[in-house]
Amino acid sequence: MDIDARIAQANGRLKAGKVGVSIERLGGRLRLRATLPPKPGSTQKRDFQQRISLDLRANPAGIKQAEAEAKTLGGLIAQRAFNWQPYLKSVATAPQTIADWVRRFEADYFQRGGTETTWRGDYWKVFKQIPADELLTADLVRAAVERTPANTKTRKRACMALGMLAKFANLECELSTLSGNYSPRRVVPRDLPDDRTIAECFYQLKNPAWRWVFGMMATYGLRNHEVFKLDLEPLRDGCKVLQVLEATKTGSRRVWACYPEWFEEFELRSVRLPNIDLNRSNEKIGNSVTDYFRKTAKLPFPPYSLRHCWAVRTLEFGLADTLAAQQMGHSVQVHNDTYHHWINEDTHQRAFDTLMMRGDRPRPPQVN
Repeated sequence: MDIDARIAQANGRLKAGKVGVSIERLGGRLRLRATLPPKPGSTQKRDFQQRISLDLRANPAGIKQAEAEAKTLGGLIAQRAFNWQPYLKSVATAPQTIADWVRRFEADYFQRGGTETTWRGDYWKVFKQIPADELLTADLVRAAVERTPANTKTRKRACMALGMLAKFANLECELSTLSGNYSPRRVVPRDLPDDRTIAECFYQLKNPAWRWVFGMMATYGLRNHEVFKLDLEPLRDGCKVLQVLEATKTGSRRVWACYPEWFEEFELRSVRLPNIDLNRSNEKIGNSVTDYFRKTAKLPFPPYSLRHCWAVRTLEFGLADTLAAQQMGHSVQVHNDTYHHWINEDTHQRAFDTLMMRGDRPRPPQVN
C-alpha cells in the first residue's frame, strides 16, 4: 500500500472519530490540518484552517505517530485548551531566511515531480528578485508582490510563486486581492502571418538545418526548444505523427502534422539539426532559435508565431479543443484563453465552409 493510501486510511479513522484534524503530506514530510485560533501576533480575529508541520517522515511509522498527534490536537481543540506555544517551539530553530526557505521549497518541488523549465520560468524568476538574506515574513512577501506592475502576467506569476512559498513556510499571507485582472484574453493578439507567407519564408531560408527547424515548427506547432527534444527515428522512417520527448507540464506528447502536405513538401524526414549547445536550459536553447530567425534570417515575424498559427489552423481542420490542447502540451483552459480570441472572421468562415462541404454533414428535413 502506498503512503497516500495509508494517509487516507488514517484520515478516515480520524473522521469517523470526529477528531476534527487531518493529516497531509508535503513532499516527504507530514503535517496536520485543523481549524485553529490565530497564531500570536496574527491580525486574524477568528479561528480558521491552518497547518502544523511535524518533524515526521512520510512513512508508515510517521503516519502512525501523526495519527496519535492528531488525536492529541483534536482533544485540546475540543477542550478549548489548545495553545500555539508548544507547536511554535518546534519550528523556532527552522531556517528563516528567504534563501533557506527557497532551498527547502526547491527540494520539495522537484521531489514532487516538478520540471526544470517550470521552476526557472515560474518560480526562480520571482524568487531571485527578493533579498535572499532577509527573514521570510508575510509583510516582505506582500511588498515583493506590490513592487510588480499591477494587472500583468508578472504580478500574477509573483502572487502564484510567493503564495506557494508562503504556504510552504506556514505563513499567513493572503495574496488573492493583489493578483489583479490579468488574462491572456487582455493581451493584444500578434499579427500572425498567413500560411502562404510561412511557406514563402521557408524557401527563403538558406541554411538547410535552420530551414528544417522552421519547417518542423510550422508543421507541428512546436515550442522553440522542442525541435531538439524529439524522437527522430520514426520521423526518418516517414512517420508523420511526431513524438515530443520533452516532459512539459502535461508530459511527453504526440503531435499530428497540420498541414500533412508540408511534411513531404518541406522534406521533414530528412532530419537536419543546427549545431548548437544543447547542454543548456530549455529557455536558452529557445533563445538561440529566436536569435537566429530574428537576427540572422531576419524573419518578418517571431518564430513562436508558427506555434500560434498551428493552433488557429486546427480550428479550420475541425480539431477539437481538447485534442489541440493535448498536442500543444497545455491545458484546455490555457488553449481557449490564449487562442480563441485570436480567431478572426475569416478563420471562422473557412472553418464553416469546410464543415458545410463535408459529405456526411446533417441535412435539412425534406417536407415535400
